[in-house]
Amino acid sequence: MEVTPGGGSHVAINAHLLSGRAGYRSAGVHQYIYHLLRHLGQADDRLRYTVLLGEGVLPPDSALTSLQSRWSTSRAAVRVAWEQLVQPWVLRQIGADLVHGPVFVGPLLAHCPVVVTIHDLSFIRCPDLSRPANRLYRTVLTRLSAQRARRLIAVSAHAAAESTRLLGVPRERVDVIYHGVDPVFRPLPVDEVAAFRRDRGLPERFVFFVGTLEPRKNLVRLVEAFARIRDGRVRLVLAGGKGWLYDDLFAKVEALELDEEVVFPGYVMNDELSLWYNAATVFSYPSVYEGFGLPVLEAQACGTPVLTSNTSSLPEAAGDGALMVDPYDVEELAAGLDRLLTDEPLRHELRERGLAHARQFSWPRTARETACVYRRAMAEGGKT
Repeated sequence: MEVTPGGGSHVAINAHLLSGRAGYRSAGVHQYIYHLLRHLGQADDRLRYTVLLGEGVLPPDSALTSLQSRWSTSRAAVRVAWEQLVQPWVLRQIGADLVHGPVFVGPLLAHCPVVVTIHDLSFIRCPDLSRPANRLYRTVLTRLSAQRARRLIAVSAHAAAESTRLLGVPRERVDVIYHGVDPVFRPLPVDEVAAFRRDRGLPERFVFFVGTLEPRKNLVRLVEAFARIRDGRVRLVLAGGKGWLYDDLFAKVEALELDEEVVFPGYVMNDELSLWYNAATVFSYPSVYEGFGLPVLEAQACGTPVLTSNTSSLPEAAGDGALMVDPYDVEELAAGLDRLLTDEPLRHELRERGLAHARQFSWPRTARETACVYRRAMAEGGKT
């Protein structure tokens, strides 16, 4: 087992949740890992990296060293065993000075300092919205990992506060580092968007959502709100891979006789996502709980007016560039949709505010701030 030689401290990154396949697993945390790996190499030349891979592959423009596992860690039970039993041995073999667990969990028996990223704590805060086995694994190992880690990275101030409140981690051990926005998300030429809309058979006006189809995204209430403002001309497009506990969503669409007006295109490939945002009249993201809310920023970066929730981290993600509503109030959600669909000056105002807000977030900045946390963790004493 060899690692490319080089100077500087040696950081290992557990990228076993980097996905190479389309679906809900290749959204969310996959994007976080992917963009970190794209930009960490340029973030701090005093650090060198080994990326510990499962079945995924490095981004094509990443020059980081990688180490592919022989274990098939796409199944959660196998991944947990690798993380806790094999990973500590691998870290010793490659001489890692620090390991980053970018998705909640770090190796409990690592010989070196550990940094862990906390994306959200919905499995603790909203336990009824998660699958029992997944909830148990994440709750136990996240708590243990957070206590074991030298530093935590939280993807929002809300996630940082939740880490202190629910995991008992002192606030001074938590660093807030926001996600970035890929430059691919931008306003596109009108004729290109119109051609895309024709190719996909999309109406001139539609409300768009993208994300994993699961209860926390609050899509049943969104469908109920849409039913109250339906006029036969506007469609609701719910894009994303099927996650868990989604049967109620499809049942609600059928019960409200919305089969012709609610569209499920499935998982949307990242290279087409900007076109979907640009083609939409309104982007709606009424989630009841988020650690950050990256789709809100992506839609804003494309110049699409956004309706989102006034809870958890979403006000941080949206800034002053979105209309925010109570996600539990169907009437308020319906009123917000109606207002954005009918008030063109408001849409224009939110477009401009959203574009300005999204420009503050970039993945190179996320990578630079993450590298600073690595160096800070290695410089501190205490937990190892």
